[in-house]
Amino acid sequence: MNQVCYGLSLFCACSIITGKAQTTSQKKQKPPNVLFLLTDDQSYNTIHALGNSNVVTPNMDRLVQIGTSFTQNHVMGGMQGAISMPSRAMLLTGMYSQHLHRDGQVIPESDKTFPELFRENGYQTFATGKWHSDKASFNRSFSTGADIFFGGMVQYETDGHFRPFLHDYDPDGKYENGIFRTKFSSVCYADASIDFIKNNRDKDKPFLMYVAFNSPHDPRTPPPAYGHKYNAKDIPLPLNFLSRHPFDNGELGVRDEIFLPLPRTPEMIKKEIALYYGMISEVDTQIGRIIEALEKSGEYDNTIIVFTSDNGLAVGQHGLLGKQNLYEHSVKTPLVIAGPDIPKNEQNNAFSYLLDLYPTLCELTGIKYPATIDGKSLKTAILEKTPKGRDHIFLSYINIQRAIKKDNYKLIRYNVAGNAERVQLFDLKKDPLEQDNLADAPTYKAKVEELTLLLNREMRTLGDFCDLSKPGWGYPQKLPYSTILEMRP
Repeated sequence: MNQVCYGLSLFCACSIITGKAQTTSQKKQKPPNVLFLLTDDQSYNTIHALGNSNVVTPNMDRLVQIGTSFTQNHVMGGMQGAISMPSRAMLLTGMYSQHLHRDGQVIPESDKTFPELFRENGYQTFATGKWHSDKASFNRSFSTGADIFFGGMVQYETDGHFRPFLHDYDPDGKYENGIFRTKFSSVCYADASIDFIKNNRDKDKPFLMYVAFNSPHDPRTPPPAYGHKYNAKDIPLPLNFLSRHPFDNGELGVRDEIFLPLPRTPEMIKKEIALYYGMISEVDTQIGRIIEALEKSGEYDNTIIVFTSDNGLAVGQHGLLGKQNLYEHSVKTPLVIAGPDIPKNEQNNAFSYLLDLYPTLCELTGIKYPATIDGKSLKTAILEKTPKGRDHIFLSYINIQRAIKKDNYKLIRYNVAGNAERVQLFDLKKDPLEQDNLADAPTYKAKVEELTLLLNREMRTLGDFCDLSKPGWGYPQKLPYSTILEMRP
């Protein structure tokens, strides 16, 4: 071979090698994708790998094994019974409950959602499933979507999960022509997600997928074809089961609490838990299908996966059924974050809110987020394996319940029909199921006073409309939702 041919061959070979190196480098530099998996009404203690041996959740278990689980993640509460509306609005906007508009019913343009921010930063944003705010904010947030559910819950009158009323993506944002699907809701959302991964994603862009299931929210009708079938006789009764709540907490007449008659029997509750676990297992199956499609796409290793829920549920604990209370089972949700460089099979006890996911995802993907949001990034707690979360957690429900949680203690105060004297204090380290009220014990008087001062200070800092120093907190009767909307238009 002459020198010219040799030189040309060497140049071509080097070009090919350099080209491959550039391609590899480009792949490495591509921002990570985000797969956000959100369930509805799933309490923190309903995953097998995190300690509940009675529930079957192989795919959630896998996420626990490949990621970091936050065991102290909370939703702040809400101003009406449908907690998922403010919860999801807080999650999307990174804002405290006290700063939402219309309790999350509307997300104005001034409150940029994290999918909207990702979209502005070059991400293809896709959504399927439940959206509990206005349609305009949905379309600002997502560039595409499929099988979209607008509202709070699938309706009993129209066959519930078996016949969800869904919309295709409408670029005009009107969503006037929805149809009833004939597949179970979770299957619809998984199918839409898989179709996006296989056929509709822009391979030149990173993507953010927001998959918001209706399960395990009632109607609790787990399909027999997949998941796991539970026998109520095999379900142990919660250790903090009561046949009725021991006092009026101000919200015993809400829809969730009249779901079963009083007094609740062990048989009633075990049957309800069996159905609840069945719904969790069925949605677990669909989560597994989405992750499998992600693996086959070749994008799995460059994807941050977040799994969480909008709020918890009592299902017989403390004599309650719903989430309109400030006990742990209702305000704590599972939270698992997995992906590139995220520590595997770690459990982290840092205090967090759902709204902290906004800045966390931004920092993990290198996106600058607005300084005005209330969320606090968990990146340090994740990557440095230190439990550096929030110092304390503030919780609220309408004008009838307020709580503060710091270290191992939780203080709950009630304002029911003008009586604002009822107090509960729990030592969560010794009493995680909140069964032993220490508030009236003389040895805990100083702790009650300390936490009450902290609660009062936090309420003022956040702009809470209630004031503990006033009779009936300034609002002795439960505020109707219409008044709440006027206070926070």
